[in-house]
Amino acid sequence: MSLRLHNNLTRRVEPFEPLDPACPTLYLCGPTVYNYVHIGNARGPVVFGVLADLLRRRHGALRYARNITDVDDKINAAAAEQGVPIATITDRFAAAYREDMAALGVAPPDIEPEATRHVAQIIAMVEALVASGNAYAADGHVLFSVASFPGYGKLSRRDPEEMLAGARVEVAPYKRDPGDFVLWKPSTPELPGWDSPWGRGRPGWHIECSAMAAAHLGETIDIHAGGVDLQFPHHENEIAQSECAHGGRTFARFWLHNGMLNFGGAKMSKSLGNIEKVHDLVRAHPPEALRYALLSAHYRQPLDWSDELVQNSINTLDRLYGTLRDGELFKALHIIGAKRDPEPTEVSIPEEIEDALDDDLNTPKALSVLAGIAASARQLRNTLVHADKPEPADVRKLVRIVAELRAAGSALGLLQQEPGAWFNRGLSSDDDARIQALIDERAAAKTSRDFARADAIRDQLAGEGVVLEDTPQGVRWKRGS
Repeated sequence: MSLRLHNNLTRRVEPFEPLDPACPTLYLCGPTVYNYVHIGNARGPVVFGVLADLLRRRHGALRYARNITDVDDKINAAAAEQGVPIATITDRFAAAYREDMAALGVAPPDIEPEATRHVAQIIAMVEALVASGNAYAADGHVLFSVASFPGYGKLSRRDPEEMLAGARVEVAPYKRDPGDFVLWKPSTPELPGWDSPWGRGRPGWHIECSAMAAAHLGETIDIHAGGVDLQFPHHENEIAQSECAHGGRTFARFWLHNGMLNFGGAKMSKSLGNIEKVHDLVRAHPPEALRYALLSAHYRQPLDWSDELVQNSINTLDRLYGTLRDGELFKALHIIGAKRDPEPTEVSIPEEIEDALDDDLNTPKALSVLAGIAASARQLRNTLVHADKPEPADVRKLVRIVAELRAAGSALGLLQQEPGAWFNRGLSSDDDARIQALIDERAAAKTSRDFARADAIRDQLAGEGVVLEDTPQGVRWKRGS
């Protein structure tokens, strides 16, 4: 199966073929660095990072840009409140963003352009829009004339009145039309600014991405991605100003938008105050479990974020890493018994995983395939455990299935740690209490002769790397390696 992606520009799932088969181009809207990002902001980098890896496997190369917005009114406000230059704010939170994304297993993009390093390109694009009649200067501002672009609204497919309401535009006396948006605005002495043909000022938000994308990926890019909340007005405005500045050439051929995270029944957002910061979450939970949770729903659908979702992701990874650990144990025993190394077990990513990702990045289906491979490994492992003398061929088969499990996980950025590192990750005291509660429940089940339940608890704990030891003082436990 070839890669098919849902293109929000056409509202259809379409076969993806890049303009340059040897090197596709991908642009993802990055953070505005004035504070720590919340977990909803991480969904795009995680999901579209999986896409980036897939594109590299298929085409051999990729030019992937994810920008940093480091000039913005929110940044200015934070700097003014703390009495520091804006670079103090942006440097701190850009570094924190990179650290938090790395913790989630998000590889850096090929290009990470910063808005403040592209002011010359921004000014040149604004000049081109003024020269073409698509923009006008007024009262120290430069504004894009929405009426000059007949295709305005083709991405969001909103009528003009709805777009005007959704944009929450400022009705200013210098605008020809209320829907016109700012490309350049004046800066007072205390605000950051750059010299321009229209006086000292700074860029508007939308023009930054257009200029950075053109500078690094060309006038037409293959894929533009971001959160669905950016579809209007940000992405709509990007299309308008880019296509007008480039003689009507298509700005982005495919538009991909990830759904929002909901928390407590409402969309997660800073304005509502119902956010979970990545910076805090990666310190409170295994980061790989957070990544698993972000991949557990299809990227275009909303995702309900909760403590239960995170815990279920931890439990699932416990089982998967337990499967890897058991397979590696049998591999070690096979080497000892045979007095030689087993056959090579390097395998490629299973075709079923690739097919799932080809189906518009269907990560839930890919995770289901992952679970199926692990179940096959556990079934064979149980057979070997109860065999008087395991057949070497069966051990080799188990080793190969476990290698396939690792390879399958690599396509999703999962299961790349050693099992010992996962199980010895320093779980919280809350998890210790959970384990002890399960041990107490197992003891009660044995007392009541519910041996099926007792065995199930024992297997669950074993899958989590918990070793039980019977002593005269009762059952003790420890985490295995």
